[in-house]
Amino acid sequence: MRPFRSSAPLALVVLFASTPFIATQRALAQAPAATPASQTTAAKPKPEDTEIWSPEPKIVTPGATAGAPPSDAIVLFDGKNLDEWVMNRDKSPADWIVANGIVTVNKQGRGNIETKRTFKNYQLHVEWRIPENITGTSQARGNSGVFLASTGPGDDGYELQVLDSYNNKTYVNGQAGSIYKQSPPLVNPNRKPGEWQTYDVAWTAPTFNSDGSLKTPAYVTVFFNGVLVQNDFELKGQTLYIGTPFYKAYTSAPIKLQAHGDKSEPISFRNIWVRELP
Repeated sequence: MRPFRSSAPLALVVLFASTPFIATQRALAQAPAATPASQTTAAKPKPEDTEIWSPEPKIVTPGATAGAPPSDAIVLFDGKNLDEWVMNRDKSPADWIVANGIVTVNKQGRGNIETKRTFKNYQLHVEWRIPENITGTSQARGNSGVFLASTGPGDDGYELQVLDSYNNKTYVNGQAGSIYKQSPPLVNPNRKPGEWQTYDVAWTAPTFNSDGSLKTPAYVTVFFNGVLVQNDFELKGQTLYIGTPFYKAYTSAPIKLQAHGDKSEPISFRNIWVRELP
């Protein structure tokens, strides 16, 4: 039998023979890459994935003016009486002087006063005034203090210093706005004597283990006349006039105002309120 012979050129035979192969390869190259199964099942991220709708924050009505207590505040002094306060030494009625909407330290009285209620974490607003006719120098010039937690008699506790620090030189961790003997204020925003000053405080109380040892320290943030002077400062313990700070276990404590005992004219307070925090 005679072998088959093609009259077509060899190149043309190869071209026609390979055309389906070339077309297949081109189609594979142009086809989209296969998607892994793990990607096909994952949902496309949506804005709703990171939205929190509940629980809704409680509605609190702000004060009508700057410094006025909001609707959930406990008013500690509104200019009328000291019903929310007692003497620190024996818990008898507070004997400081209330007149014309303000309360003034009674330097002939029986010392410090403190709140009847006790607190843990809170937001505090206090307004205070150094008398215009103030005398004395350094620590003996309008000295008082706001004890953010009163842990015992006298000056036991954690003191935010009150002092005339308007052109009155003293040690910087004892001037107004300091956490006494621990942290100087970041700046000095004092107003001159005779003008009202404000403290706005966020206090996080220390916590303790069952054996009385420290679990978490106290922290405080203070705005002084609207200016930040203590920024989440971590306290080393109670504020002491002499010695190294230490922590003493407590669960909740009153807020205390100091009758310092220096010879200068007595200072005054007004518009004191507190909001309890988790």
